[in-house]
Amino acid sequence: MPDSPLSLFAGYGIELEYMIVDRAGGNVLPLADRVLTDADGTIHNEVERGATAWSNELVLHVLEMKTNGPAPALAPLGQLFQDDVRAANARLAELGGCLMPTAMHPWMNPALETVLWPHDDREIYDTYDRIFNCQGHGWSNLQSMHINLPFADDAEFRMLHTAIRTLLPVLPAIAASSPLMEGELTGFMDTRLETYRLNARRIPAVTGLVVPEFVLDRRHYEAHILGTMYEAIAPHDPGGILQHEWLNSRGAIARFDRSAVEIRVLDTQENPRADLAVAQAVVAVLRDLVASRWSSLDEQGALATEALAAVLLDVIREAEAAVIRDRDYLALFGFPDRDCSAGELWLYLADQCAGDGDWDSLIRATCRDGSLARRIQRAVGPAAKRSYLEEARRVLCRCLDSGERFQGI
Repeated sequence: MPDSPLSLFAGYGIELEYMIVDRAGGNVLPLADRVLTDADGTIHNEVERGATAWSNELVLHVLEMKTNGPAPALAPLGQLFQDDVRAANARLAELGGCLMPTAMHPWMNPALETVLWPHDDREIYDTYDRIFNCQGHGWSNLQSMHINLPFADDAEFRMLHTAIRTLLPVLPAIAASSPLMEGELTGFMDTRLETYRLNARRIPAVTGLVVPEFVLDRRHYEAHILGTMYEAIAPHDPGGILQHEWLNSRGAIARFDRSAVEIRVLDTQENPRADLAVAQAVVAVLRDLVASRWSSLDEQGALATEALAAVLLDVIREAEAAVIRDRDYLALFGFPDRDCSAGELWLYLADQCAGDGDWDSLIRATCRDGSLARRIQRAVGPAAKRSYLEEARRVLCRCLDSGERFQGI
C-alpha cells in the first residue's frame, strides 16, 4: 500500500497462488525458484512484472502472482493475471511443468513430497516448521486467493473489519474448490479450510476460530488478538522470529504495515476470471455492509464469534448447499425470516448488490451448477478413481491456461 493510506475501496490487492505440477504425470514439482531466477542466475523472493509481481511461498511447488501494489479496479485484473499464467506456463513448459489451479493437489502426500523454500527468509520457514511441522496439508498443500482491502484510519478499520467478519462465514459457498485429499473425497467441499483451521492447533491463539473476533480499533486489535497470540507463541519462539502480524492465521487479518485487511478464506478457482468474479462479489457485498444497508455496524458486531464460526463450519463442509438456520445471521443481510442454503443467500445478494464486471452472472452460475468443488466431485464420481483424478487434473490445467470454465471431464 502507498505511504498515504487509501480510503475504503479506493484500491485492491489481489494474490493468487498456483501449484507447479509435472505436465505429464501431474505430481507436484518443486520448481518455484527456477521460475524466480533471472538471466544471471540470481534467485529472487519476488520478481516485479509491471502491474503484477511473482513471488515465492512456504513451499517450492507454489508460485504466487499478485498485484504490484494496489490496483484501482478489479475488473481488468482477470485478463492481467491470465496473461501472467500463460507467461509462467511458457517458462515451465521448458522444465516439463505447468501451473495447476484449485486449493489443494488431489493426491499429493505432503509427508513425502514437501520441499520448503530454501533461500531467503529460510529462518522464518524453518521456525514455522520446527513449531508446527509444515509437512502437512494445512501448510504445504494449499492454494488460495487473498484480497487486501485498504482503510485510512481507525474508524474505517472498524467498519471494514466488522463487515468482513460478517461476510466471511459464507465465502466458501462461492469459492470452495478442494473436495479431495490424498486421492480420496473427504466429505468437505473446502478441505483446504478444514485442514487450515487445525494446522496451528498446538497454539490455538494463532488461528482462533478462523472468524476473527470483533474489535473496536487498532489498539483493541493489538491487545486482544496480536498480543494474545504473541504471548502464546513466545515460549516456542524465544528469538521472536514469528512475532509479526502475519503470524495471525485467522481467515481475515489486519495488515497494519500496509493499512489493509487481508481476506484469506477463498480457495483458488479454475482460472483468474473466476477468481476475480469472486473478488468482485465479495467487494460488492462488503460495500453494502459497510454502508449499513441491511444492518448497523453495532448489529453486525454484536453477533458472537462462536455463532459466526458455526455457520462457517457448515459452509466448509457443504459449500453452496449448506443450510443456514441462524436467523440472526441472515437478518444482517436483510434476508427474509426463514432458513436458506448458502447458495440461496448468494443469489439473493446478487440481486441486491451492484458491482463492476460480470461477477453476478458467474456467481449465479456457481449457485446453479455448484461450486468448483462440487463440479470436481461430480466429475471424479463417488469412487474417485485415480484415472478420473488424473483426467480432472488435466482439464483443470487446461482451464487455467485457456481461461475456460470447468464443466467436467
